[in-house]
Amino acid sequence: MPFVSARRTFAPALALLLAAALAACSENGQSAQAPAAPPPAPVGIVTVKPEALPVMDELPGRIAPTRIAEVRPRVSGIVVQRVFEQGSTVNEGDVLYRIDPAPFRLQVEKARAALQRAEAGELQARQQAARHQELRERNVASAQAVENAVAALAQAEADVASARAALASAELDLEYAEVKAPISGRIGRALITEGALVGSGAADILATIQQLDPVYADFTQSANDLLRLRRALKAGELTPAGEDAAVVRLVLDDGTPYPHAGRLLFSEAAVDATTGQVTLRGEFPNPDGDLLPGMYVRVLIEQGVQPQTIAVPQQAVQRDTAGKSQIFVINAEDVVERRAVTAGRIVGNRWVIDEGLNPGDRVVVEGFQKIRPGAKVVATEWKPVDQRHADAAAAQPAAK
Repeated sequence: MPFVSARRTFAPALALLLAAALAACSENGQSAQAPAAPPPAPVGIVTVKPEALPVMDELPGRIAPTRIAEVRPRVSGIVVQRVFEQGSTVNEGDVLYRIDPAPFRLQVEKARAALQRAEAGELQARQQAARHQELRERNVASAQAVENAVAALAQAEADVASARAALASAELDLEYAEVKAPISGRIGRALITEGALVGSGAADILATIQQLDPVYADFTQSANDLLRLRRALKAGELTPAGEDAAVVRLVLDDGTPYPHAGRLLFSEAAVDATTGQVTLRGEFPNPDGDLLPGMYVRVLIEQGVQPQTIAVPQQAVQRDTAGKSQIFVINAEDVVERRAVTAGRIVGNRWVIDEGLNPGDRVVVEGFQKIRPGAKVVATEWKPVDQRHADAAAAQPAAK
């Protein structure tokens, strides 16, 4: 009987131990199945709002001189001196070449002598005409004699005029013996050296002068883009840029913005049949000579303003595996949502969103690594790096 009593005493204790063990296992299992939820991830967001953004087109172009002149001789002769320095800047009227002037001086002297002879003949004819007129008044000379004397005087006056014109022509040839700059600008290399025989024909080019301040920028735009822009303006989707619409800017080939703004001069009234492009021309100041003819540039031209536009920083736009644009949006419960959008053009460092966003949407710009659709986040307004640095610099004096 003692053995039975011992079994009855041990059974309740064993049951208690088993119950405790099962409770511990149950608690451990629940802990493994339901881990503690992570805290909401911090993200930087921007609250989008509509704004008016300019429609800027970036078009390829080439620099061209505003004026270009080929220096040619206007008389024939031997070049005896080159006066200018190659590659220098010359002014209109500066002497560039000298052609041997001796033959032209002789022609001037000859023409001057011919003029003196004609003037002497005119003096004699005038005296005879006066004498015959006097004799006619006394009825000594006939009317025919007077008429002959008057005609001879007219002939002598014509000879004087012809001789005077010949003298002026000879003096002009002597002046042309000094080849002068027709325009101001930068002169290129000398194409003729001293001792060369040049003529007044069109084949002889002595040098070329290009005016480089200001300069032209010739650029092209697709005719389809131009038509689309005009239709948008007509439909009210865009508004004209205003009085400053003709202002254009340049970006150099290395990406450096050109510091001087230009103005749009005109656009061609015809489309190039081979390329489908319309040529436009802008004029830019070039005080430092940085722009050279033939240089490739990109031209920025404001052709309209798009009202009620929504734009987000470029890093806010993500791409899915199919390459389509998507954006993460924070809803009213601070939960992440993935939304497909249509990204249009780029303005500065922002994408213009044509479809998919509404005013007031909160778009994630920073902190993508810690979020997923359906996750709860802590949203704070995002600031660009430049603005952060500026705020930090402004706060330094106050901290001291």
